[in-house]
Amino acid sequence: MSITRKAGILLHPTALPGPCGLGTLGTEVYAFIDYLSLMGASLWQVLPLTPTGFGDSPYAARSVFAGNELLISMEMLAGEGLVQPEELKRIPAFPRNRVDFEAVRSWKMPLLMKSADLFLSGGPDQGYLDFCESNRFWLEDYALFMTLTEYYNGSPCWYDCWDASHRNHDAKELSRFQASREQEVSRWKVLQYLFFTQWMGVKNYAHKKGIEIIADVPIFVSADSADAWACRDLFKTAPDGTFSAQSGVPPDAFSATGQLWGTPVYDWKHKRSELFSWWIKRIGHTLKSADRVRLDHFRGFESYWEIAAGEQTAISGKWVKVPGKQLFKEMRASIGNPSIIAEDLGVITPEVEHLRDSFQFPGMKILQFGFECREDGSLNADNPYLPHAYHQRCVAYTGTHDNHTSAGWYASIDELLRDKVRRYLARPDEDIVWSLIRAVMSSTANDVIILFQDLFSLGDETRFNTPSTVGTHNWSWRAIPDLFENRHIPSRFNEMVQLYGRSPTAFVPPTQENGQ
Repeated sequence: MSITRKAGILLHPTALPGPCGLGTLGTEVYAFIDYLSLMGASLWQVLPLTPTGFGDSPYAARSVFAGNELLISMEMLAGEGLVQPEELKRIPAFPRNRVDFEAVRSWKMPLLMKSADLFLSGGPDQGYLDFCESNRFWLEDYALFMTLTEYYNGSPCWYDCWDASHRNHDAKELSRFQASREQEVSRWKVLQYLFFTQWMGVKNYAHKKGIEIIADVPIFVSADSADAWACRDLFKTAPDGTFSAQSGVPPDAFSATGQLWGTPVYDWKHKRSELFSWWIKRIGHTLKSADRVRLDHFRGFESYWEIAAGEQTAISGKWVKVPGKQLFKEMRASIGNPSIIAEDLGVITPEVEHLRDSFQFPGMKILQFGFECREDGSLNADNPYLPHAYHQRCVAYTGTHDNHTSAGWYASIDELLRDKVRRYLARPDEDIVWSLIRAVMSSTANDVIILFQDLFSLGDETRFNTPSTVGTHNWSWRAIPDLFENRHIPSRFNEMVQLYGRSPTAFVPPTQENGQ
């Protein structure tokens, strides 16, 4: 039986060029898919498409089910008569190479709300009604949560700032509030309908071009989210209703105090069946919008690092077991065999490897992690992240959104390690990034994902995220239009696709669902 080998690109839609301050689901994303097709790529990996919260991180979402309203194309809404053409003639002068999220939000959200009002004034169509019904399990809570957030002037942390009746989900009071704010609640539902309608158009177009979409699913949810607010009983809480534990990772070689993520943790002991149902809905919902799912922090499905609420570091934590094997068995029984990529980076135990391999989930290999020297100065050829050590069932990357760009990484390492890289690749410094790309493309890994910035050998000034930091540099990088004018790049990538048997012609688009 022949093995299908594929290659693709990692780029979040917000990083695309366009006139509205960030990439959207309009002309620019269709042009990008055409560019991927020209390259011979058959995979496109995105970060979570959810509405962002603190720090505008896609991994700190206001809802793990909702779509990011800022991605909605104003151009497409204008084509439907939901935006006045003159509004698009008054677009502010946004930065070309960065996303100023606050500026985009201040300009765009009022226009989106006007569009929602126009949509509602014409009477909701059947597609909208069907969307609301099939997504009721999350949409009602999200729309109400966002309306309440506006009511409290955008105050973060509902668990600290909201009145007790709203904070504690008092059914009678929430019903009264919703009745008094029916138009506001409906607006948020309409925006979700518009987002998913546009996104399904993108997905369908990608399939026509022979391209699969890989979505990203963080394991935990933000404390300041509709999910944590509406489903608080799924998480570990104290008698007063506050979250009693938080997530993180223990101290390691990179951090003496570990990483304190601060998200609530699931109460697997007391809410197992409810969590199984919730996760099955979550993955099923995601797979309507994508073809594969990357599960972030996969090791947390075997056990996770739990820290008591109030701790300021992750030092005083403990490992807590998770019934991951039973979860994935029930998931398969309920929604078939979901195509899952396990983010298995870092210190991974045999138990985690067993869980991954039991379901034949491919893991991840990051080329930058492969180069390390032994004490005697020789290259550690046993490092599993070196291409000669890859097995077929894995997804190989030059780097991800959380890493240096390849050029930035090479510039950051010392001369001894650079010498090992040059010797391993049998290449001089010139064109070193494309030599790294060739190393993963020629490997035995079934799937290869190249960071978009690496195609152009861009440095760390274009890095998308630096973990454990917060600032305007994170998540905000955008590709300038000039990059796409270089037709040498897609030709060079396509040549490697052909040379190493990663042709997109092997892809057969799955049966489409309406995603609504």
